Amino acid sequence: MLHFEPKDLSQSEVHRIILGGVAPRPIALVSTLSVDGIPNLTPFSFFNAFGSNPPVIAFSPSRRGRDATLKDTYHNLIGTKECVVQSVTYSMVEQISLASTEYPPEVDEFIKSGLTPIDSDIVKPKRVKESPFQMECRLLQMHSFGDGGASANIAICEVLKFHVAEDIFRNGIIQPDLIDLVARMSANYYCRANGNAIFEVEKPVNKKGIGYDNLPQHIKDSDIYSANNLGKFGNIESIPSGPEVKNFIDEYLNIKLDNYEPGEEAFHRYLRKRNYKYMLKAALELNIEKQKKFLEQTAKCALEENDILFAWKTALHAGKI
Repeated sequence: MLHFEPKDLSQSEVHRIILGGVAPRPIALVSTLSVDGIPNLTPFSFFNAFGSNPPVIAFSPSRRGRDATLKDTYHNLIGTKECVVQSVTYSMVEQISLASTEYPPEVDEFIKSGLTPIDSDIVKPKRVKESPFQMECRLLQMHSFGDGGASANIAICEVLKFHVAEDIFRNGIIQPDLIDLVARMSANYYCRANGNAIFEVEKPVNKKGIGYDNLPQHIKDSDIYSANNLGKFGNIESIPSGPEVKNFIDEYLNIKLDNYEPGEEAFHRYLRKRNYKYMLKAALELNIEKQKKFLEQTAKCALEENDILFAWKTALHAGKI
């Protein structure tokens, strides 16, 4: 590990480190109006949600790093107490980058970026038509932390109204692949929340997993399971009993599977296809000296495919070998 104290670094060095490690960060595309009615549109990646009753979000129109001056968004929020915050999607990311340019206050970033302004229902700043997720907001508080370059100004806002594209919902849930959000990393890097970048982790809601400390020692000592695998094992509420495991294994010793082939080569082919049920059948038919490793690989595959009970019973049987 490298060790740093911010007081020993330049502002730009601290900036690079914190942006590299605190990531990916959602991007707030913030629309405001000056007291004279001049529109401003700027993205901020120091942004997140902090409550839902009432709905509260916050972002940081921090001071400019080069000269510590305040940004137009800060002045506009202090003057009018209103904004619209939009999510940024992959289809508009280059326009958002363009909108981040430090244009003079009298320049309209809607025009420069080519994004389309549309009327809001409650606040005066315009919404961005291209964004599928828009929030009309009222400034609750502005907290400032220092007056040097890149010092934080945290704008805490209450959401007064949501505007969400209907076609990004499935069963009442906004689907990641449909909204296609992007986030900021360090330097020029972004992250796209789509495709293989998206995965699910079951929340331990209304149940208490047994925890890592209660895992059988042979599972914790295995060189097959990853730390993530062990965490997932620990999220079960009770370990399958010995008779349950025996009945499960007996069933697979006698089961007939379509187009099944035995042997190590077939096992690895099933592994590549993530076919853990055929993997188990093949593993059980191997010599006893090889079974433990192959059974643990099968349990790992089943676990990663979210068949938790299958994984547990296979892993427990492996522990008896």
